[in-house]
Amino acid sequence: MRKDTARFTLDPAFTIGEVSPRLFGSFVEHLGRCVYTGIHEPGHPTADAAGLRQDVLDLVRELGVTTIRYPGGNFVSGYKWEDSVGPAEDRPRRLDLAWHSTETNRFGLSEYLAFLRKLGPQAEPMMALNLGTRGVAEALELQEYANHPSGTALSDLRAAHGDKDPFGIRLWCLGNEMDGPWQTGHKTAREYGRLAAETARAMRQQDPGVELVACGSSGQSMETFAAWEATVLEEAYDVVDHISLHAYYEPLDGDVDSFLASAVDMESFIENVVATCDHVGARLKSKKRIDLSFDEWNVWYLSRWQERATTFAQDDWPEAPRLLEDNYSVTDAVVLGSLLIALLRHADRVAVACLAQLVNVIAPIMTEPGGPAWRQTTFFPFAQASRYGRGRVLDVRVDSPTYRTAKYGETDLLHATAVRGEDGSVTVFAVNRDRTGALPLEVTLGSLGLTDVVQHSALSDADPDARNTLDEPDRVLPHDVTGTTLQDGTLTATLEPLSWNVIRLA
Repeated sequence: MRKDTARFTLDPAFTIGEVSPRLFGSFVEHLGRCVYTGIHEPGHPTADAAGLRQDVLDLVRELGVTTIRYPGGNFVSGYKWEDSVGPAEDRPRRLDLAWHSTETNRFGLSEYLAFLRKLGPQAEPMMALNLGTRGVAEALELQEYANHPSGTALSDLRAAHGDKDPFGIRLWCLGNEMDGPWQTGHKTAREYGRLAAETARAMRQQDPGVELVACGSSGQSMETFAAWEATVLEEAYDVVDHISLHAYYEPLDGDVDSFLASAVDMESFIENVVATCDHVGARLKSKKRIDLSFDEWNVWYLSRWQERATTFAQDDWPEAPRLLEDNYSVTDAVVLGSLLIALLRHADRVAVACLAQLVNVIAPIMTEPGGPAWRQTTFFPFAQASRYGRGRVLDVRVDSPTYRTAKYGETDLLHATAVRGEDGSVTVFAVNRDRTGALPLEVTLGSLGLTDVVQHSALSDADPDARNTLDEPDRVLPHDVTGTTLQDGTLTATLEPLSWNVIRLA
């Protein structure tokens, strides 16, 4: 038995949970070019009558996105929903304090819902409420405008604006990152918990069937982490359904090995929030379970943004500037794949997850104004996970060679999970974190009744810094791997160095 081989066993009797379609959500914020010249560009050669770019719509469908969170993000804490409805030409221009920009409001609530409808029935709205500079009354007004059928001032106003049918928004975020001092209207945990609870109670009076997400910590490294969740849930446990998590990862000080192990932090974050939620539930003697909404996650070169943010001219408030347009490498894509594995491995408690963001802003899809749209390297792991990661997650416990990281200590070279579809097929998702060496893999398939390798796809490259650009949009693509076999109930494969792998079995 080779010591350098990674192994695990799959058994249909040992599962984690069913994958929620909402796990493959994304995020559209009024930030940089996510909206303007991203999804919405009147006059573009592919634009429809509403100004939506058809080339982007096609790529979003291919990406397999489901729930789309809107309109922020930090933007929402200064958001006046009334600015975003009615005739577009009559909407006010506002200063956006979050991103030091001018918001035209030419794309608003109705346009967002129209965008989702054009994507298809899988695209579900997830609306964030402003609990930074606004509160209960404004949340109720937006809920009535959006969802009440007719016969009230606000529902009739929606109809007068051209949307006779209610929007039917079920999933609402009670603010955004209210634990962060950078947030407009930042609050203490007790202040926010009280406001979230009062907003939730009022919204449930209007519609008992709403699903509500309370703000959790903006990261596990926050000084108030866990204490924040505990305090908020002491106030709001009985009236909310989910609590949010946000996490972004980048290589710091050239430490690529730790960056490749970012999912260690993500899994720890999830498990610590679950423990906190369950502890509060136990203290309250509640039979209810709070699930998790990981509604912002990605690779984000945040340190670059922080350096640039200090150079803004205070009197310059541009429209849709180029902000946070990270260009992702193969290494970044492998890390993103590993983060997807972490989410799938906790499908029993992660009910919602949103890749931040959808277009141009730290996004899997890039565009040029008046020009093409293309897929970043990170597009492919997400698209493959969304397509093949539907079903029930099997319990995967790896026996893997390890490597040393400065941030997380001894870490497995293999990060993996497996999902069993309704038809009995199984897809193995696996990342090899070894930057220079291939990793042999053996999987014992137990009583799953699998006989064939349908496909082994890998994303890797001899140049770990290779990336897709405007000039070379197809420089990096997944490729088929040969030599993967399934014999006598054992899958044998070789994972290329620094690679994201999708192995489909039937």
